[in-house]
Amino acid sequence: MTDLSTPEPLAQTSAELDISGMTCASCAMRVEKALAKLPGVASVSVNLATEKATVNLSDSATGIDALVAAVTKAGYQATPIVEEAAPDAAPSVAQRAQQVTRRELAAVVVCALLTLPLMLPMISEGFGGAFGSHGMNTLVPPWLQFGLATLVQVVFGARFYKAAYRAVRAGAGNMDLLVALGTSAAYGISVYELIVHPGEQMHLYFEASAVVITLVRFGKWLEARAKRQTTDAIRALNALRPERARIRVGSEEHELPLAQVRVGMIVVVRPGERLPVDGVILEGRTHIDESLITGESLPVPKQADDPVTAGSINGEGAIAVTTKAVGAETTLARIIRLVETAQAEKAPIQRLVDRVSEIFVPAILVIALLTLAGWLIAGAGGETAILNAVAVLVIACPCALGLATPAAIMAGTGVAARHGVLIKDAEALEIAHRVNLVAFDKTGTLTVGQPSLTAFEPIGIERGAALALAAAVQRQSDHPLARAVVKAYEEAARAMDDGKATTASKARAVPGRGVEAEIDGRTLAIGSTRWLNELGIALPPALASRAQQLESAGNTVSWLMSVGNAAPPAALALLAFGDTVKPTARAAIERLKQMGIRSVLVTGDNHGSAASVAAALGIDEFHAQVLPEDKARVIRDLKIRTAGIVAMAGDGINDAPALAAADLGIAMATGTDVAMHAAGITLMRGDPALVADAIDISRRTWRKIQQNLFWAFVYNLIGIPLAAFGLLNPMLAGAAMAFSSVSVVTNALLLRTWRGAKGTN
Repeated sequence: MTDLSTPEPLAQTSAELDISGMTCASCAMRVEKALAKLPGVASVSVNLATEKATVNLSDSATGIDALVAAVTKAGYQATPIVEEAAPDAAPSVAQRAQQVTRRELAAVVVCALLTLPLMLPMISEGFGGAFGSHGMNTLVPPWLQFGLATLVQVVFGARFYKAAYRAVRAGAGNMDLLVALGTSAAYGISVYELIVHPGEQMHLYFEASAVVITLVRFGKWLEARAKRQTTDAIRALNALRPERARIRVGSEEHELPLAQVRVGMIVVVRPGERLPVDGVILEGRTHIDESLITGESLPVPKQADDPVTAGSINGEGAIAVTTKAVGAETTLARIIRLVETAQAEKAPIQRLVDRVSEIFVPAILVIALLTLAGWLIAGAGGETAILNAVAVLVIACPCALGLATPAAIMAGTGVAARHGVLIKDAEALEIAHRVNLVAFDKTGTLTVGQPSLTAFEPIGIERGAALALAAAVQRQSDHPLARAVVKAYEEAARAMDDGKATTASKARAVPGRGVEAEIDGRTLAIGSTRWLNELGIALPPALASRAQQLESAGNTVSWLMSVGNAAPPAALALLAFGDTVKPTARAAIERLKQMGIRSVLVTGDNHGSAASVAAALGIDEFHAQVLPEDKARVIRDLKIRTAGIVAMAGDGINDAPALAAADLGIAMATGTDVAMHAAGITLMRGDPALVADAIDISRRTWRKIQQNLFWAFVYNLIGIPLAAFGLLNPMLAGAAMAFSSVSVVTNALLLRTWRGAKGTN
């Protein structure tokens, strides 16, 4: 036998590092380059917004120490990220980040208090001078200005000098270098004036350097605060993990730390508590709120043998759960890892931004030197020339450029996760916005995936009585069609508040035909049309036509019959079974049409069933009786025929090849793990409406990326020439630079207001 499988790729390991000291896109690029140079590194992705580096290693000889050393040599600090065993470890990381944010705020407040007196001359002149204290002033003595400005420059500006030194040592530039050079120039001119012209007419610019440092630090605090909000989804998911579980051993219950719970243990969950493990209900009935896991807004009814997920909230009933997964293996842990990976990934467009950022800082240094030289040549004097060059350096900080894409991706993947859409990586997010055709599997994707009684038409007998007889015959069977009959009867009985059930005896299967049983001395049977014909039962022409119509639509037709009695065999009712369409399926297809996206049905089911579902949902094109191995071929043909981006939505093992063949695979988490691994997007509940949601979120995220990049470039394209031509002083340049970074992140955060089909932004 010929082995046609592809050779197994070399095993790769991955490592994650927390990177501190990065301030702009050029920093992230430099860390990426430093790590990529190491032997055995297959690929590197450094995310400025999350301050993380993800390194894929093809050579296990390259260890964590080598990675940390490379980052340190590049001028930054790296800390390995080790997967925590304790369930509360992740929240503590968030707490530490919050503490850092608070320290930053305190530094900004003190810095502002020191800077405010320096601005009094400018305020008193009603902004009449270019930069404030031209000449001696009596409001703030020059030596007091020197003292206040020195504290700001040396204490609160130290971080810029340190980072700038590391960048220069590594032979590169970054935002800190621009700020350090710009503020040092303004501060240096003022010190020179103070020393050379004591007691004379002086031009001091201490407030310019101090205000720029204050504004930059204020902008970085706002930026950090805004970035924290983009990771709310991760923190919300982490908060779902309880620290302890109540274990039942025999008749006794006792609490254990979650890290000590093992598969197979019985966990007791009381009303109102969060489930600590994935498992199956052993005993008890309840409703469970899974909203933060699946996005499902209503509590879901659960009983014995139903699966439950860690992090969901138990409702009104106490339940005992047999543990199936704990810790890193739970659905919740996998969701967290998936969202973290997506937020840390770089979109393909970010690589272009990185290349631009790499040459940005050196280019700005050249422009600043040209500005200095130009003003000197024009005879404007050294002070004016230096101040205009300072303004160029300050306005050009490329923070906004570096944050434009990752901030939008973090916000987009975060809001998607909260609504039950898990996006595997940034590339899937970027592809999804261009999708113009979605191919759907039928069973389990657009339909419920379980047979139900779609038609029940009694013949000469009252409907309720006939349904009771059919349920009595089928009650002892475990066949899916039998369960559908019993379920239909129970629903009807509840609606009529009828608690009496007809009982049958001597039930037995008749191979190839159906099942029969005795009820009140009569032998009744439920079987196929073939059995009906064998018994010689004649049907009214209208009912025979109805049965043929139902079969043509893909339904399975059976008959309730009276057999083996003194009277001749007779038909009592027609039963039709089909896989019912999901309630939201038609609205989902209609919404895709409104978005300009075509829908195609690709199923292994028969032509009649496929045609019926396609007609019911408004799908124009369908492919029926497609074998699993041919589904991928159909997807490839659709890609060639449409010359567009094709997504495939499915849930079964047989859908995995098609999911992989599509430009974008969308898997239902209610299906198989194989399908989810082959897909770029996973829907946490089996609702086809989430397909449109996923594409809509992608489109809105892409628009935010475009808006952010547009504004990031516009700030520089407008601001740098204004500064170079002396129309923008260093303080205004610092304010504009800080505002640009904050505005890009704030614009991305607008994605958090998305609310599904009725969402905005």
